[in-house]
Amino acid sequence: MLSPNADTIAAVATAQGRGGVGVVRISGRNVRALANGILGSLPKPRHATYGNFLDDRGDVLDQGIALYFSAPHSYTGEDVLELQGHGGPAVLQLLLQRCLDLGARLAQPGEFTRRAFLNNKLDLAQAESVADLIDANTAEAAKSAMRSLRGDFSAAIHGLLTDLIHLRMMVEAMLDFPEEEVDMMDLGRRDVLLSRIQLKLQITLDSAKQGSLLREGAHVVIAGQPNVGKSSLLNLLSGEELALVSDTPGTTRDVIRQVIQVRGVPLHIMDTAGLRQSQDEVENMGIARTHQTLSRADLILLLLDASQGMTAGDEAILAALPAEIPRLLVYNKTDLLAGKATANAEMHEPTVFVSAKTGEGLEDLHSRLLDAVGWRDQESGAFMARERHLRALQLAQVHLSQAQTVLATAELFAEELRLTQNALNEITGEFTPDDLLGEIFSRFCIGK
Repeated sequence: MLSPNADTIAAVATAQGRGGVGVVRISGRNVRALANGILGSLPKPRHATYGNFLDDRGDVLDQGIALYFSAPHSYTGEDVLELQGHGGPAVLQLLLQRCLDLGARLAQPGEFTRRAFLNNKLDLAQAESVADLIDANTAEAAKSAMRSLRGDFSAAIHGLLTDLIHLRMMVEAMLDFPEEEVDMMDLGRRDVLLSRIQLKLQITLDSAKQGSLLREGAHVVIAGQPNVGKSSLLNLLSGEELALVSDTPGTTRDVIRQVIQVRGVPLHIMDTAGLRQSQDEVENMGIARTHQTLSRADLILLLLDASQGMTAGDEAILAALPAEIPRLLVYNKTDLLAGKATANAEMHEPTVFVSAKTGEGLEDLHSRLLDAVGWRDQESGAFMARERHLRALQLAQVHLSQAQTVLATAELFAEELRLTQNALNEITGEFTPDDLLGEIFSRFCIGK
C-alpha cells in the first residue's frame, strides 16, 4: 500500500505527435494545490469542468476540460487530475512543465498503474493486462486482454486458491489432531477436492496458453529444398510480394520475416534459404542461418514439390529437423497435377496441399497452421497471459502432481499444497518480489 504522502507524478497520457485532444495526467498528494495553480480552483469531483489552463503569470496556456477524482475513487487510488486540452506537442509540453513547476515530478513508465496495483485497485494480472490491451495488434488479442483486465483470469486463479485453501485446511486439521481417527469419508472428500483442483487448473492453463499465443504469436519457419516455392508461399500467406521469386536455385540467401494474422492469431512467418549442398559461400551462410532459425521455431513448414512427392532429399531434411518441434508437410504446386495432388505423397506426417501460384488450398493451410500451433476456438474466450503466468501455472501443476504421489504422507502432501498456493499467488501478486514488479511496470508506456 502506498503511503498517503506519496509524491505527485505527472505525464502526458496520450500518444506522441499531433492530435485533436491531448491529456496530461497527475496523481498524488499535491493534486489539489496543482489544480488551484493551473485552473484557479478545484473542480467538482467526477464532473467535467471546462476552463482555462493558466501559467504562473495567470496567462492562458490552453483551454480544455478538467476531470478531478478524489482518493480513493480513482484509477490510482490517490487524488487524480486529468487535463484534456488540444493535442499539439508544444502545448502539451507547456502544460506538463507547468505541473512540474508546481511540484510534481515526471512519472516513470507504468507508474500510474503500479500505484493502482499497490493501492489494491488492480491485482498484478489485471495491471499487466492494461499494457497488453494497449499493445494488442489483433481484435482477438484486444478482447482477450479486456477479459483479463475485467478480472476473468484473476477470478479463475482466486477460484483455484479458494478450493486449495479449503483442501489445505482439511489436511492441516488431520495433522493437528492425529489422535482423531480419519474416516474414509474425509479421505474421499480430500481426493474429490484434489481432483477438482487439478481439473480446474488444467482448464485455466489451457485458456492461458491460448491467451499467450494471442499475445506472443507463434514462429513458423518455411523450410525445404531450393525451388519448391518457399518464397512464393510466404508471398501468398502475407498477401504481398515480400520475397524475390526465381527459377534459379539459391535465390533466397537470408531469412525473410513477416508477421501475418490468421483469424486473429499473429504468426511470425520466416522464409529461409533452400537446404542443399552448395559450393557458394554466401548461400552456405544462408543455409547455416536456416538451421539456426529452425531450432527456435514453434512450427516448421516443410515445403515439397507435389509433382515429385517425397524425394530422398526431402527425407534427409525431414530426418534432420529438430524432433521436438512440430512440423507440417506442405505439398506445393498442386496446380501442375490436374487434381492428382495426393498421388505421390506419403501421409506419415500432418500434410496439406496448396498452390502458391493460384492460392488453391490456402484456407485449408490456415486451418492446419492454427491447429499445429495449438490454437483452439473457445466459446468462453482466452485469458491474456504472459510467459511468467504460464510458468507459474505449470509449476502449480507440478506440485499438485507431486502431492498426488505423497497422499499417504500427510506432512509431504501439505507441503506440496503450500507450494502450489505460492505458485498461484505469484500470478495475482500476493507474493511478488520488488525487482519483478520493477521489470513488469518498466515495460509500460509513460502516462499509464
